[in-house]
Amino acid sequence: MVLWLTGHWSRQLALENLQLQNQHQLKLFVASLQGQLQKYEILPELLATNSLLLNFLQYPNDVNTITALNRYLESINNVAGASDTYLMNAQGWTIAASNWLSDRPFIGRNFGFRPYFKQAMQGKLGRYFALGSTSNRRGYYFAYPVRDKKKIQGAVVMKIEFNEFEESWSGLKENFVVTDPDGVIFVSTNDEWRYKSLSPLDDEVLKRIYASRRYGDVEIGTLSITRKDRLNETAQVVNMGVSRHSDHLMLVQEMAEAGWRVHTFASLDVVNGQMLKSVLFAAILYIAIILLVLYIVQRSRRIKERARFEKRAKQVLERRVQERTTDLTQANLRLMKEIEEHRRTDETLRQTQNELIQAAKMAALGQMSSGINHELNQPLAAIRSYADNARALLTRDRPEEACWNLEQIAELTERMAKISRQLKVFSRKTSGQIVVVSLRAVIDNALKIVGPQLKDTGTTLRRNVLKEELYVMSDMVQLEQVLVNLLTNAVHAVEQQDERWIEIAVARQQGKAIIKILDNGPGIEKANLERIFDPFFTTKSEDRGLGLGLSISYRIVEMMDGSLTAANCPEGGAIFTLQLNIANMGQQTTEQADLARQAELSRQ
Repeated sequence: MVLWLTGHWSRQLALENLQLQNQHQLKLFVASLQGQLQKYEILPELLATNSLLLNFLQYPNDVNTITALNRYLESINNVAGASDTYLMNAQGWTIAASNWLSDRPFIGRNFGFRPYFKQAMQGKLGRYFALGSTSNRRGYYFAYPVRDKKKIQGAVVMKIEFNEFEESWSGLKENFVVTDPDGVIFVSTNDEWRYKSLSPLDDEVLKRIYASRRYGDVEIGTLSITRKDRLNETAQVVNMGVSRHSDHLMLVQEMAEAGWRVHTFASLDVVNGQMLKSVLFAAILYIAIILLVLYIVQRSRRIKERARFEKRAKQVLERRVQERTTDLTQANLRLMKEIEEHRRTDETLRQTQNELIQAAKMAALGQMSSGINHELNQPLAAIRSYADNARALLTRDRPEEACWNLEQIAELTERMAKISRQLKVFSRKTSGQIVVVSLRAVIDNALKIVGPQLKDTGTTLRRNVLKEELYVMSDMVQLEQVLVNLLTNAVHAVEQQDERWIEIAVARQQGKAIIKILDNGPGIEKANLERIFDPFFTTKSEDRGLGLGLSISYRIVEMMDGSLTAANCPEGGAIFTLQLNIANMGQQTTEQADLARQAELSRQ
């Protein structure tokens, strides 16, 4: 009886300690899961405010808009780290998606049967967990309506996956599972438990699950669980096998906002071991007491010594329990601290990326505006002078001379219009297509942009270009950007020279177009040659840039299947060599020809 009471008491005590420890782990898991969901919950609502989505829902046949929209969704999906992001019209058809370039894109597929779409069309934030009908991969879906005033035109959907989340928790000795409202496990740190229910499901429930295709064609099984002792409303002892070693402590916590239940399963081996130790300890103590009673007269001194030994053993046991509890508490604090540090690091990274992009855009606009402003001031002053002359001549009844002044004003305004058009061409968005491009036209356009800087600094431009027309495979807008970056860097390099000149040379070699840009500046330090194309590396002052120009140019040329290198000329100064593939005009496709003509028309 004494041993049974000792075992029962020690088991209850060990269960309470295990429950306390795992309750804390469960709260951490739920908080982490909620944080994962809340991280993406606001993104669909934010995307729904973008006018690009609404415009395409209203005018779905615009080819240029769909390409831009697909790229926009792809960019948002990559930045957010989501699985998929796509736009659906009011009938449930997917009309734009971030995976538009994948083998199995969502575009053209109807997901109107999904509950998240129906919730969004009712004007609410849709939530749903299911296997993707196309990708057959698990994911949680957020959907938000896209409105035109009060009318809902469609829905934007973002899907996230939990694979990395499960892996991050799989190293613990406890098993965590998340069940849907029907009790089916869909998130688990134990792969064998996934898509199984915690209790047998009725046939009607199974039919409804299979009919909704929530888990695709996966067969829903039942986890072998025998419920034993109920400790309280959220804690219960269950057996997950046939032996006593299969006993586990199951804790449950509700996630009402998602309709989920989170469970943790901790093995009772520690509890059973503790109980066995306590029973053995009690048995030894009981036997010792009997022996002490039998030998009390003759062995009084040994009885006292044994009592002191037992007291020391109990103190050691209590100290070890206290040390173990302290270690677990410190481990939990370190885990919470790491989670908070990861969260702050993620927020700092996103903020830094946004500030860097904004700073780069403002720097480029500032440099463009200074050159164009100088070019516009001269014709503006002349226009005012001619206007004053025309007004004076008209008052003196000299209309022919006044007409000549007005013609001069018209020519000057045309000149200003050409400058404005050139700035507009340079600032337009790239199409992203590699097509046949006239190298001479690209060089001319780039020189028009850099022309004001050459004039202001008194820099001489030397052109050594082939007489024959040379066509290369590239993106015209991006190639102009590369040449403008290289020429601008050359202008900055020769500013301190008494005689300033820059040379641009074009040659043809083994099916490659070789464009070289030389200057008579101080050249590049040998230690900097290996780092010159690294992001944020610059030897200029802060007002001259962020150190991104050469890095961006290197990536652009690399995407065009070309190369960009830097070196020092033996005579002095730096030389940048750009190599591009020469287009085979005899094998040019009709699509490439159309794209080339569109590029020429857009320049005009």
